[in-house]
Amino acid sequence: MRRVILAVIATVAGLVALLSFKSHSSERTVASPTATPTLLPGERAVTGHVAHTVYGPVQVQLVVKTGRIVKVNILQQPATTQMDLEIGQYALPRLIGETITAQSARIDTVSGATYTSGGYIQSLQSALDNGG
Repeated sequence: MRRVILAVIATVAGLVALLSFKSHSSERTVASPTATPTLLPGERAVTGHVAHTVYGPVQVQLVVKTGRIVKVNILQQPATTQMDLEIGQYALPRLIGETITAQSARIDTVSGATYTSGGYIQSLQSALDNGG
């Protein structure tokens, strides 16, 4: 009899805990696709297409001067959860660094950020195709 009472109490406590769980808000925004960087003389901005990943959109904008990529701006990145933001903070600077070094979309993905890396590379390639 004691076991039955303990099982019922444990079940009720588990249900109360489960029902009181609050999920994260998905109302986060990271950047505006309409944001334009301040360009120096001779620079131009080229925006890539939005790459839709499992975790959210990724979009990049290149700043190009005399045919060379001098800066990469992240216009959109997955930002539904705190983990998405942490992955972006870790992976995107590495991807940007590789892009500026390689001057192409032939860069490695970042381990642990496979989908974000893939979306970044896809948007980067479309920016390069658009005149980057």
